[in-house]
Amino acid sequence: MIRAMTLDDYEQVRSLWLQIKGFAIRSIDDSREGVVRFLERNPGTSVVAVEDGTIVGAILCGHDGRRGCLYHVCVAPGYRRRGIGKAMVVFCMDALKKEHINKVSLIAFTKNDIGNAFWHNVGWVQREDLNYYDFVLNKENIEAFNQ
Repeated sequence: MIRAMTLDDYEQVRSLWLQIKGFAIRSIDDSREGVVRFLERNPGTSVVAVEDGTIVGAILCGHDGRRGCLYHVCVAPGYRRRGIGKAMVVFCMDALKKEHINKVSLIAFTKNDIGNAFWHNVGWVQREDLNYYDFVLNKENIEAFNQ
């Protein structure tokens, strides 16, 4: 079942994130408080996939009024290649369309072969005409990668 993510889903979503090899989690942004803040700012656009009462997929999805963005797109390893990721992306795209958002972006790490293959397979276009920059405002927001 694909449905909108709620605040009550946090513990299972975090547990899912911790299962994904190479997945990066930020100490502040991905804390309960950070996810609550994100979901409150973007109600109804994030999604989870649930099988037998367990969350097996999740996407944080939001927008700034102009462009949508997908964050932390993941499906548990044992549930991949069953259409769950695509169904979640469609859910997010439909939610963004209802918000009158016309363009969506995402970031995939270059070493994320599984993720990059998925995005190419479902029709997303890799841009090579721009550079992506970050500036860290809060050095307390530590990023850690799952091994």
